[in-house]
Order: sequence, then C-alpha cells, then structure tokens
Amino acid sequence: MPTSPSGHQIELRHGDQTAVVVELGAALRHYSVAGRPVLAGFSAAERIVGGRGQVLAPWPNRISGGRYTWDGEEQQLPLTEPAHGNAIHGLLRWTSWQVAARDPERAELTATVWPQPGYPFAVAVHIEYALGPGGLAVTITARNIGDAAAPYGIGQHPYLTVGTDLVDDALLTLPVAQRLPGDGTAAAVAGTEYDFRTPRPVGPGRLDTAFTELTRGADGRAVVTLAHPSGGHGTDLWLGEGAEFLQVFTGDTLASSARRRSIAVEPMSCPADAFRTGVGLVTLAPDARHVLRWGLTSWSASS
Repeated sequence: MPTSPSGHQIELRHGDQTAVVVELGAALRHYSVAGRPVLAGFSAAERIVGGRGQVLAPWPNRISGGRYTWDGEEQQLPLTEPAHGNAIHGLLRWTSWQVAARDPERAELTATVWPQPGYPFAVAVHIEYALGPGGLAVTITARNIGDAAAPYGIGQHPYLTVGTDLVDDALLTLPVAQRLPGDGTAAAVAGTEYDFRTPRPVGPGRLDTAFTELTRGADGRAVVTLAHPSGGHGTDLWLGEGAEFLQVFTGDTLASSARRRSIAVEPMSCPADAFRTGVGLVTLAPDARHVLRWGLTSWSASS
C-alpha cells in the first residue's frame, strides 16, 4: 500500500465526532461531526497545501526577509516563501512528528527544533488533540531545552467550512477590537470593513488579516463563530491560554479550486514579523514552557 504524502494517519473518535491527525507537521487533516465536515481539510492521498491544519512553530505567519536580531546578533533564516522574500510558518511544518501517546479519543505528538542557521536554539514542542463532549481541544506546549533564551511564537492553520459553495455567504463573528495592518501598530475595527463583532456575511472582501484585543468570556475563552447563512448550524473556534492573536484568511491566493471555499481562522501567540517587531513575542528562558490552547465546537440549532 502506498505511503500517504502526509505520513502516518491517526484517527480519533468520540461519539459522532471523527478527527484525523497526520505524522507530517502534526497537521489536523480532518474533523467532522455527525458526518458534517467542520474543516476543509485534505485526503490521505493529497499533499498538504495552503498550510492546512499545520502547526506553525517556532513562529506563525511571516518574518520579512527572514532577518531578525536577537541578543545583539543578527540572524538570517532560509527564505521559505522566496517569491515574497519571507521565512514563513516556522520550522516544523515538514517534519515527521513522533506519536508519544494515543487512545481512541486522544493523540499526543512531539517534535524538536534543533539549533540551525537562523535559529540557534533548541525547543521541544508537544501537541495534544483530544475529542470529548465539548468537541475538539488542542493544547500545544513548548519547552526550551537549550541553554539560551529563545524567541518563540506558535500558531495553527485550520480552514473552517459550513458547507457553503463560497465562504462569502457564511456568517462570521470575530470577538476582536483591533486589527494589525502589518507594521505592528493596532487599528480599531469599529465602523470599518473589518468589524465582525456582530454576525454578518463574510462578503466578497479579501481577508488576510491579524486581529487582537480579544473579548473573552468568564471561562477565559474568546469565541470565533462561522455559521451557515440559514443559522441552522455552525462552528465555534475558541481561543484559550496563550492565544492572544488571530489571523483570518479568505483563501484568495489559493489554487482556483480552493479559492474562497473556506476560511482559515488561525489562533496565534503573536502576529507576523514578531521576531522583528517584538509584538506578542515570547522570550522562552531555558527550561521555561509556553502553552497555547484552542479548540472547535460544532453546533446545530436543532440539537
């Protein structure tokens, strides 16, 4: 039997929920509830494109020019997005992660960023996927196993769908007060095209935008909702500990067959260029840990 291009496939089940995690990049390939896809994922026979479901460590999004200064020394990362001159989405996307533990409802995987050109630090990363009555919960823990403080950021790249042909028709709610235009400064969303604090259709606008100043409930979670235009069903993506930023991407630069068919809602600890701007950047001291928690809950108005 041919090996999948994303490596070993790990299937999880709980009641009517099914999730599939893959060896390559510890990506979340599939998640469905009662047979309805929650994610616009990919099949076991397909290569990962567009960052679908991937873990983005030790930085999410982009570092312009791949250059940054840390502890007085300039570092140069390989340009993994050469067309735009960026280092993109970290160093573990195309790494084989090891299964540390698993049962029918839960899987834990680990990988290590070893010192290398542009990132001379050692960081061990552990991810847990767990299905339960509340849906899918994801916990990503990093520990500095080196002897020097390391710059660190984390994110993940799920694409949500509620079954519409185009995401334009889906109803989006974003519990955010500010967006980050790209230079690290914040701008209020109130009264702008980026204001989704009350549910409204995504519409035809292009989003590849970072948001912050999240509104959280008593449980400490901020909740993004994508709902079908009928209001009959939808998905809540919650952001917990460590998830202080959010990237929303309408997929306008994807291949035509996938363009605007789903929307990436990315929990992040920091926005793009954090290694250069310092915005949201974690200084991970030797033996220190950082945790990011997020998850998905599918709902139906009839249930």
